[in-house]
Amino acid sequence: MGDVISSHLDEGRRELISAQTREVMGEFGRLYEQQYAVALFNKVRFDIEGGAGPQPQLLHRKIPLENKSIFSGSLFHYLEENKKWRNRFVFVPDSYNLNYYDSKAAHDRHLHPKGTINCAGYKVLTSMEQYLDLFSSSSLPGMEAKVGSSPFLKCATQFPLILWHPYARSQSFCVVTEAEQRKWQAVLQDCVRHTNDGLTEDDKVQTPAFTDAVRLYRQAQGHYGTWEMMCGAPSQILANLVMEGLLPELRELISPRLKGKLHERQRNWMLISDAVYSLVQGQCQAQYQAVVQKCEAACSSLEASIRCDMDQIISSKEHVSNKIREVVLPKAEKLLKVSIQPYISSILDALMEPTSRGFSEVRDVFFRELVDMSKNSLNNGTKEAVAQHMEKISMLAFHPVKMQSCYEKMEPLSLEGLQQRFDVSSPSVFVQRAQILMREQMDHLVYTFEQILHQSLESQGTEELCKAIQRCQDRVIKKFDYDSSTVRKRFFREALLQIFIPYMLKQLGPACGSELPRFRELIFEDFSRFILVENIFEEVVLHSVMKNIMMGSHLCPRSLDCARAGRGFCPPGGSHCGPCLRPLLENAHGRCVVQRRHAAHTTKGKVSTYPELDEEINFLSAIISEQRTLSRLPAPTSRIASEPSPGAPPLTASTTEQPRSQSVLPTSAAPTFSISKTTSSTNHTTALLSDPIILPYPPHNQVFIILCSVFMVVASMALITAGACWLRMQKGASLTQKADYPAYRLMRAQAFDNLPGDRKLAHSAQMYHYQHQKQQMLSMEKHRDEPDIPDSGASTDEENEDGDFTVYECPGLAPTGEMEVKNPLFDDSTLYLQRIHK
Repeated sequence: MGDVISSHLDEGRRELISAQTREVMGEFGRLYEQQYAVALFNKVRFDIEGGAGPQPQLLHRKIPLENKSIFSGSLFHYLEENKKWRNRFVFVPDSYNLNYYDSKAAHDRHLHPKGTINCAGYKVLTSMEQYLDLFSSSSLPGMEAKVGSSPFLKCATQFPLILWHPYARSQSFCVVTEAEQRKWQAVLQDCVRHTNDGLTEDDKVQTPAFTDAVRLYRQAQGHYGTWEMMCGAPSQILANLVMEGLLPELRELISPRLKGKLHERQRNWMLISDAVYSLVQGQCQAQYQAVVQKCEAACSSLEASIRCDMDQIISSKEHVSNKIREVVLPKAEKLLKVSIQPYISSILDALMEPTSRGFSEVRDVFFRELVDMSKNSLNNGTKEAVAQHMEKISMLAFHPVKMQSCYEKMEPLSLEGLQQRFDVSSPSVFVQRAQILMREQMDHLVYTFEQILHQSLESQGTEELCKAIQRCQDRVIKKFDYDSSTVRKRFFREALLQIFIPYMLKQLGPACGSELPRFRELIFEDFSRFILVENIFEEVVLHSVMKNIMMGSHLCPRSLDCARAGRGFCPPGGSHCGPCLRPLLENAHGRCVVQRRHAAHTTKGKVSTYPELDEEINFLSAIISEQRTLSRLPAPTSRIASEPSPGAPPLTASTTEQPRSQSVLPTSAAPTFSISKTTSSTNHTTALLSDPIILPYPPHNQVFIILCSVFMVVASMALITAGACWLRMQKGASLTQKADYPAYRLMRAQAFDNLPGDRKLAHSAQMYHYQHQKQQMLSMEKHRDEPDIPDSGASTDEENEDGDFTVYECPGLAPTGEMEVKNPLFDDSTLYLQRIHK
């Protein structure tokens, strides 16, 4: 074997293989770096804006498999080195690789396996006829092998199991009985199914960048359809990409030099192809790691630029998208109407029937396991017995034999008549994807049941264990029905897009591809890494196809899904949710998000302003104009809705509403449908009014303004009057508190100022009182100067008369203490100062 490989793969051919690999990987690396920046931008934007899908009801395991054994047993394995069959012990770990040992004892002693088989890209065959058909189609030209024509094709038993790969070496096994053949077929198919799904969906940057780069590379080579060899790890996918173009060249170079009989040439060619595939895979692995490390090193700087200029990048992308949409949409709508819409229903029917049966079988398999668990709990209703049975059920989703009945429901899927038209290589891509979704839903179902049952047993104990299992089962089944419906709808949508998008791109590429380069001038150089016109072109095509898919699929989403998405309910007969509920707006990805407010940004001397007030004014004016338009519409009556006039044209209703956001794809005229007279009035009303229309009352602005003005004037006058009265009362109260005589505190001193006669009389009285006091003081001084005269014992009437003493009667009580009289015409302040100086 070594001589055959070394003789046909000399240094010249190895250099040819390396050069071809470097050329492919160089072009792939360039595309990967471009798509990495775009994927990073999409990921950061998604993290900021959000807009995830409906929340699942079932719980998910963080690590579904950890140090678990999938399957193990003995098989007969054919060895190419010595062309003999050997009994091997095959062990399948959680990685789903086939590890084979000399015996079970070698495995138990933890010895190194004799070999490991990665099943990515293989097909499981159960007959020699199938194997020879595939081998002849991919072998050298002119080689048509027959059954039994070569020694290495002779099987030791009647029940073969063959793993066939178009580039790698085939692996042949066999078993003794038919039952074992079915069992191992299920195991091997499960290994192939799991290893084919090698790209993780958790990585939101590397996985989209890798898949888009591979797709764009194949489109540049003229391959637009689905690709069966998009399976396995990235290095395996890249090796398949290189071998797709390299293998025909090697076949032309090596085929004339192969000698020997037919089976010898077939065998030698298979060994050469396997050696080339291993060499290419190693080189692809090294070069891919170098590209990834280069992109990861620049990730932090790219993310900083994205977060700094996020609003400007989005605005620039939407501007370019609108320009490209104006060019692409008319052609896309025409192509969709002619070549896509007539086939949506038929393809959807072909997908729905086997998929629905498969998910129903998942439900039944889980139900049967719980029935067995309930029976065991009746015989031994302890927690230990329940725990043992739950340990078995926990691996139900990864049990190949028990899940085989679910997977078999997808095998009849057939897309005959459509594969060549839409360039679908094989329905196996959709079959394996649906089977993976079934396994995931089964694992979520089992894990959720474990958690609910555990909580129930902790709170209630082991009493009435069967009833507790039944209650938990009912709860989990309802959650499964909800999630499985969501998963199936997503699968149908993805499958239709995988069928139609390559066809649309292939048809629109020649017509629109020449016009795309001129749109690059609309993109700033700083943003050119995150905005690619090729990606925008594909997004425009994608949105147009998705809209037609939802219109033609007749899969009306649930009301809860529409509410969670921020949209109106799906109208009867519709296929998608209504428009975004206010104040949400639809973004470029078709999600309802809160309107972003743009502010002024400065980027390297360039200032871009985004008005906030103008956006609000435009938004409010649009709402007001819409309400005015609706207010002029006549109110629909039940009779008009149910009985159209004979002469009137048939009523039509639009199944979609035009979005108001500029970021949404502009749609063409929505398809209409006729309403027959036999339809009930309820159906007419619902069909005509897909969304609630608010009819505002006619405005009475003038009357309202007059009433408000009168009320404000009256209220102002009342407030002024009340304030004036309050001030007068407060001022009067303060003056009465300053009065000398309590009996006259209520009298106001300023009241006498208004009468001139009273004022004069008061002045005369004060002067007279002053003179009288002065005379008294003078008389007292006079008596002090005279000598002391003994008391006569009494005073006479004459003295009273000569002394000119007068008594005045005043109302009220006089104040106690000394009395001080001041001359109103004399200022005594100077006397006070003279006293102080003395």
